[in-house]
Amino acid sequence: QVQLVGSGGGLVQAGGSLRLSCTASSRNRFAVLKVGWYRQAPGSQRELVAVVTNADDTIRYAESVKDRFTISRGDSGNTVYLQMDNLKTEDTAVYFCYARGKCPAVSWSCSGREFDYWGQGTQVNVSS
Repeated sequence: QVQLVGSGGGLVQAGGSLRLSCTASSRNRFAVLKVGWYRQAPGSQRELVAVVTNADDTIRYAESVKDRFTISRGDSGNTVYLQMDNLKTEDTAVYFCYARGKCPAVSWSCSGREFDYWGQGTQVNVSS
């Protein structure tokens, strides 16, 4: 399994910046295939914000944030950051750290199966 702890949300004015952090830890030899961030606004479905695919280091951004947000990893490899610049009121949402993990082949109970994991969520409010 993969455990995720996210932080960094808060209240900012439109045009301001925030940096979200997520610390990931793997247990029982789970392989982390993807890491990133999703968000969910009130009354809306959860949507992808930025995700890194570990196999080839490709990054996928939502079109609405592509020119303003940057996802990156810390030197240790255990922490993922989302730098959010030029925030807009429509960025207001609960942001969830995300990871996709793969069960190791040696596990008789879940060998080769993939699972999605979510952090507890951190609130981002952008005011006008």
